[in-house]
Amino acid sequence: MTADPWGIEPAYWDAFGTWREADPGALASLRRSMGAGSDDPGEAPPSGRPLRVVRPGHGDRSAAPGAVLVLEDGTHVALDGELPPDLPLGYHCIVGPDGGEEHLIASPGRVALPPDLRTWGLTCQLYAARSTRSWGLGDLADLRRIVAWSRARGAGVVGINPLHAPNPLGHPADSPYSPSSRRWRDPLYLAIEEVPGAGALPDLAELAAAGQALNAGHRIDRAATWALKLEALERLWARFDTDPRFDAYRHEHGADLDAWATYCALARHHGTGWRSWPAEHRRPEAPAVAAFAAEHRRDVAFWAWLQWLLDGQLAASGAAEVAVADLAVGFDDDGADAWQWQDLVAGGVRIGAPPDLLGPEGQDWGLPPFVPWRLRDAGYQPLAATIRAVARHARGLRIDHVMGLFRLWWVPEGRGATDGAYVRWPGRELLDVVALESHRAGVLVVGEDLGTVEDEVRAALAEADVLSTRLVLFEERPPREWPELAMAAVTTHDLPTIAGVASGIDLADQRAAGTRIAPDGDDAFRHRLGVDGDRPLAEAVVDLHRALGASPCRIATATLDDLLGAEHRPNLPGTVDEHPNWRIPLPVPLDDLAGHALAEAVADALADTRGRMPR
Repeated sequence: MTADPWGIEPAYWDAFGTWREADPGALASLRRSMGAGSDDPGEAPPSGRPLRVVRPGHGDRSAAPGAVLVLEDGTHVALDGELPPDLPLGYHCIVGPDGGEEHLIASPGRVALPPDLRTWGLTCQLYAARSTRSWGLGDLADLRRIVAWSRARGAGVVGINPLHAPNPLGHPADSPYSPSSRRWRDPLYLAIEEVPGAGALPDLAELAAAGQALNAGHRIDRAATWALKLEALERLWARFDTDPRFDAYRHEHGADLDAWATYCALARHHGTGWRSWPAEHRRPEAPAVAAFAAEHRRDVAFWAWLQWLLDGQLAASGAAEVAVADLAVGFDDDGADAWQWQDLVAGGVRIGAPPDLLGPEGQDWGLPPFVPWRLRDAGYQPLAATIRAVARHARGLRIDHVMGLFRLWWVPEGRGATDGAYVRWPGRELLDVVALESHRAGVLVVGEDLGTVEDEVRAALAEADVLSTRLVLFEERPPREWPELAMAAVTTHDLPTIAGVASGIDLADQRAAGTRIAPDGDDAFRHRLGVDGDRPLAEAVVDLHRALGASPCRIATATLDDLLGAEHRPNLPGTVDEHPNWRIPLPVPLDDLAGHALAEAVADALADTRGRMPR
């Protein structure tokens, strides 16, 4: 069904083949959230600044005589009827003879995918991968160990959960998919002993011992870990004088880093997110915000310093060689990105997903969306900046819920997750931005295209060389029949582990959480995983991954959970407190990864089927 002028679809086909029509009241609420001044469905959004995308063989290359092309680097080029044939890739501007401006994006159209890529690797929830030296959760030093183990066995990728920054308050959000900002990283992942000056810090041994004591718990306690790490970091900051490398980092990231650091200082000062701050601090450009930053210069610099430390430790981990960084679908409505881009964000609405196999009751992620016409009017720069930040020190980029580039499920406040509607995006334009940033960073792109996915979306992603995600738990066909342009896996963080299905623990977890269970329980999963008989579990796990490795898919992966026999899935969709989402550590310390019989056997199976090629 055709969307209205705001991009809202009044009906859709759900994941179970049923035609669903949205409530008219919900549709009116969504239009209002995007700036509509009335309930008239025919009212159109403001036109905003024109935007044009060109890529090889596509796009309007005409230009009015007398127009001027302003390239991204500031160069001015006089135009006479058309764009130059050697137009460089980038974000440019056309200034017409009348002074009107038009965004111009020159994109390669396809992401950076090596033509001969055929490799394997791991995916992991880094926070869960604790070693005996961790302070309660896995950190960037632990990532370095995972990278080294993987590369030594011939792996070419290591996928990690989002490292996005949470709000800097006393209890960081457990979910890595509900960040304050997607452009900055979580200081919880800092390895304190590797911070410059840590060796000379009095009482570091006592703090480290308290942190390591947290590893004894069966749940990750981010608040306890953050309290200890923050105490150590503040002591180290008090001893920090200057470093030209830190100064260079601040200069490189400029106003965006200053805005993030100022937000953090304000949040610590007020003790809440920005919507509860005094009015004079609620807008980043307000004079009172600049005055606060000047008065609290040292506090602001502290938060910039943490990002510099994170950047250095991530680079030292070897992530740039193998890491596939994860880009969450959104950000916290009370966080830094929403504060900085509040004029582009829809109010009174949240994104999620309608009922599907991952969430039979539908999902409400509690995150605000960008308003499509406003983001386009901004030349998609917030999206470009976000991708650029996440792709730094990475080999690849995984886009969570990649279908959101084309349409997103919006739910008005006060309504349930099932009572929403799809809102369309100019998906091909967003994909061109992804392609441009992929080439600039030299990263391959994997799309998480699970759930309700339109055929034309998968076709567009394939045309742009974005790898699809294929799972044993979802596919009817065996891996040998899967497409080449894909990343193959058994499961994801939202689905059961192999051991969880085999033991029955995952089904028990679902029952305990009160989630809807299929009439046949987990029989379908048992059959697809090959654990519905008397075969030893380790044999089934190795055979599954050998089949993935032999598939045509460009990348074959194994989760660290399955390598180490984890029985509880990291996240149970549709639950909050009913399941310990994002708080379950791996059952084996990272110290025991080398020599772990199952982990080594799975690595051997993948390496054998992939030719033991490290890249």
